[in-house]
Amino acid sequence: MTYYQIIEVMARENNIVEDIKEYGTQQGLSQEDFAKKSSVKYTTLTKIEGGVIKKLSVLVMAKTAKALGVNIEELIS
Repeated sequence: MTYYQIIEVMARENNIVEDIKEYGTQQGLSQEDFAKKSSVKYTTLTKIEGGVIKKLSVLVMAKTAKALGVNIEELIS
């Protein structure tokens, strides 16, 4: 299993969406601000937070982690 596969499995097992929301709230970011900062489309973020998208790609996790100033491991732990 590659590093990226491990990250994807861990993200599914943990509630990464709640962690993303929590970090964003702590930093006072609106969804729109967070979309701009992370370079993830606003519609994608709303689908993630709404539970429509259940499996995040490693790229999206990396972009969100970078925008929040944390590493991927922090998001999924």
